[in-house]
Amino acid sequence: MHKYFIALLRAGIVIAVLAGVFGQLVVIPAAAADEVDRFPPYAPFQAAYVTVAIVGVACVQIALVAVWMLLAMVDRDAIFTSGAFRWVDVIIGAAGVATLLAFGVAGHLSLAEIPEPDGSMEVLSALAGATACVGLGAAFLMLVVVMRTLLRKATDLQAEIAEVV
Repeated sequence: MHKYFIALLRAGIVIAVLAGVFGQLVVIPAAAADEVDRFPPYAPFQAAYVTVAIVGVACVQIALVAVWMLLAMVDRDAIFTSGAFRWVDVIIGAAGVATLLAFGVAGHLSLAEIPEPDGSMEVLSALAGATACVGLGAAFLMLVVVMRTLLRKATDLQAEIAEVV
């Protein structure tokens, strides 16, 4: 992979992680506080949903750090080694936790009696968003598991070729 492309990807990762930190520290708590100010019956749910959102963003950040490490391995031409599996497993774990969080939110939104402002569809919209996150998370997990299997096969083939040569 070209060094310029790796540098560009790393810059994107840094920007995404910093944007996530800003979201965790400023955007998520402020948005939740604004919702509670606008509709006080949401107050009992504020802390739990803020925590889940912050942890969900942290899962994305952890996966981005793992991608950074994989890029470093690509840069050193060491991607087809056993060390790569640790970072792919970190991505799978982070995506699994994020998907489970979204599943929990979707379950809570569908089963709990959450009040809504008159004529509002906020809870239904949030349920649709959480359900979409569950579907996308599950699809991403399956994709990464398949890619991990392909990495295993490529690593085994490279080891065989190294023995022959």
